[in-house]
Amino acid sequence: MPKVSSITRVLEIIEAVSYASKPLSPLELSQQLNIPKPTIHRLIQNLVDEGFVTVDIGGGIIPGKRVRNLSVELWQQRQFFNERQVILHKLVEELKETCGIAIPYHMDMLYTNRAQTPLPLQIYLPVGAKSPMWCTATGKLYLSQLSATSRNKILQSLPLDKFTKNTITDIDALNKELDYIAEMGVGIDNEEFISEMVAVSVPILDKKSRYLASLYIHAPTVRLSLDELLTHVPRLQAAAQDIQSLVYELQS
Repeated sequence: MPKVSSITRVLEIIEAVSYASKPLSPLELSQQLNIPKPTIHRLIQNLVDEGFVTVDIGGGIIPGKRVRNLSVELWQQRQFFNERQVILHKLVEELKETCGIAIPYHMDMLYTNRAQTPLPLQIYLPVGAKSPMWCTATGKLYLSQLSATSRNKILQSLPLDKFTKNTITDIDALNKELDYIAEMGVGIDNEEFISEMVAVSVPILDKKSRYLASLYIHAPTVRLSLDELLTHVPRLQAAAQDIQSLVYELQS
């Protein structure tokens, strides 16, 4: 049996941690990757020191800052960025409201793509801007996709500030809302982040049907109500499928 290099083992650890649906313990990584326990502990410590992985409050191994930064850079590769923009501009031409994509980044949602409505009344949240998870359509959709354990860990870490009179700041009420969103498969922001703005979002998934990003549309309430915005969900889902095809190319 050929000897596995340390570089290969390090990359396998990063890959396993990045793809895992929950934080993995060193023992789980040792068993999953068939790496001796002393070796896995040494390699994990090296990866922690270099910022590629980190240890969460429960002792599990999760992606570190350098892996998260790399994932954003890969997502923003010029070719795929431009192709996503083409899909978004077509969507805006049809729906007449601003559409975009946001991904989870640390404890925020990061806007990676955006196509602006040509209508005079606009809400400006540029590419590179961050928004809170607990009161946005994109963030609530992401939180709804997590396991109960992972979700509650994040909710306990979030400040849950109240941005508008509609912002949900009670964890029990928020969990109930997130369960509803998980069942429906559509993120909803009913004037919870910005007063007089409503938004909905649908998931962009990878080949294994795991959440990657949120595709959203938002509008001022003087033009569209939340119910009216929800009628655009089928068109958003079709656009998400087109973006997923680009992701599949990247993963091939």
